[in-house]
Amino acid sequence: MEVGRLKLAEALAERSDAARRVEQLRSRVVGSARFQEGETPAEDAAVLLAEAGRVLDTLESLIRRINRTNAAVTMGQDGTVTDALARRDVLRLRHAVITSAAEAAAGRDQRAVRQLRSELTMLSALPVAELRSQADALAREIRELDLRIQRTNWEADLLD
Repeated sequence: MEVGRLKLAEALAERSDAARRVEQLRSRVVGSARFQEGETPAEDAAVLLAEAGRVLDTLESLIRRINRTNAAVTMGQDGTVTDALARRDVLRLRHAVITSAAEAAAGRDQRAVRQLRSELTMLSALPVAELRSQADALAREIRELDLRIQRTNWEADLLD
């Protein structure tokens, strides 16, 4: 790897660290922004705020470069990284919907239990086993796509 060249995965880790650092600085600024007369604040809020500004500038640059890279790098049949990320997000939502439907159809989360024989029986409006099979297939597809995305993140150089 060339000196100064980041892999996409490294930039993603740096983005996460920068976002965490901004949140820590924000908290420290808030804690030092006001103090009692005659007291000295634990930290200089203006210095912390300036540091937060610098970290935010770095974060913006990283996000721009990551987005540019995601839009440019292709992953074969998955399209660009951006396409693959969109697909993964929708697969996760689809999995959540199917799983919730299966749980509801199976009678999970039922508040009342049938007490008397004369009470009405609850019936499933959906094929539970089929839904669970679909959920399993979606989970497998999500895992496989996620692995392809991670591999690409470690192979792709971050664009300027």
